[in-house]
Amino acid sequence: MRDGTTTGPRAAGGTRAQAGTQGGTQRGTQGARAQAGARAGGGYAAYARLVLETMPEEAKAGLSLGFIRTFGIPDIARVLYATGRMTDEPKARAKATGVAMFALIGEGVDSEEGRRIVADLRRVHTRPGITPELMHYVLACFTVCPLRFIDTHGHRRVTAEERAAAYSFHRALATALDLPDLRRDVPDLPNPPGLPDLRRDDLPSDDLPDPPDLRGNDLPAVERWMTAYETAHFAPTEAGRALWHSASQVLLSSRLPAFLSRLSPLAAAALLDPPLTKALQVPNPPWPTRPLITYALKTRSRKKRPPTPA
Repeated sequence: MRDGTTTGPRAAGGTRAQAGTQGGTQRGTQGARAQAGARAGGGYAAYARLVLETMPEEAKAGLSLGFIRTFGIPDIARVLYATGRMTDEPKARAKATGVAMFALIGEGVDSEEGRRIVADLRRVHTRPGITPELMHYVLACFTVCPLRFIDTHGHRRVTAEERAAAYSFHRALATALDLPDLRRDVPDLPNPPGLPDLRRDDLPSDDLPDPPDLRGNDLPAVERWMTAYETAHFAPTEAGRALWHSASQVLLSSRLPAFLSRLSPLAAAALLDPPLTKALQVPNPPWPTRPLITYALKTRSRKKRPPTPA
């Protein structure tokens, strides 16, 4: 969470997941990373292929939104704002986070590069005020938000295999970071939209979902815990608003098609859901901004989708 990064200079500079690689070299490198993820033994090869090869632009945009989502939590916003670097260099700080995360996904948490990044993450997050609960929340955002973005703005939805692989990565990184289990710590457990909410009083104590449980394959439980945590902790702050102002001007605009980036931060605001809009005190964009953004992003995704193998 430091400065908008989750890794130190060594991981950001030394990783082979540099965002500037172009053309065929980029595709070859991404394929090699996905294969490396498969060899890492973490069980998340399908997730690596999704975010590195199939829909990398959508994954990057979703990761950016996951990072911005943390601004709604006052304790995280305070840490990020206090450094001054997130407001001064939002794109560079967020890019360092993305480079580290994609290196972990592609190279594997247990790879030599992955172990270096994890060591930096553990060192950074020993600072006072950065609790395991906050780290769980940041990790949940970085796992859930890219998948949400792909579902909404990609050329297809995330498959069940890819979701299971994403959870395998989530679990592997949480384990590597020695994050404790947060089971039984959730007051009310809203489901993702369209499903009825679960409340503690409605369930026997032994049947309560285990949010970021490090066992099994339970990405929906991670999402429910994340939603419940936001319900309890999202709140407007001056730090959060300042971070949003900086990020909306630079960070999200770079993830939009060129003609939409000129409309930032209006276009950027259309990517926020109601709880985050309220927490960051962002005015709702006028209709039809949201459907226009969704249409433009889906169109871009269809044009850039990899060819179907013969």
